Amino acid sequence: MPERPLFLERASFRRRRLGDAARILPVLAALVILAPVWWVPALVSSGGGATAFFVLWALLIMAIRVLHRALLRAEAATMRAQAEAMHDDDGPAARDKDGTHAV
Repeated sequence: MPERPLFLERASFRRRRLGDAARILPVLAALVILAPVWWVPALVSSGGGATAFFVLWALLIMAIRVLHRALLRAEAATMRAQAEAMHDDDGPAARDKDGTHAV
């Protein structure tokens, strides 16, 4: 079994962890929004509670955007690393004298 470059493993590891964060984010958001309602319902039943709810909602939207962009970058890095690994697996016979890929 050929050894893969270390950067490929890091890229796929990062992508997997970001995917895990994307799966946990809705559960975490539900807990953050509902915990004050369960513990101190009088505090969140006023206008301050509504404001806090919408602030949390806006923060959740921003967190999702940041996570989505990070997932896109991690996916692109993984694809680049896999393409480079496949390109390196072509071997020296498929390369020109200067090390570029022969056409």
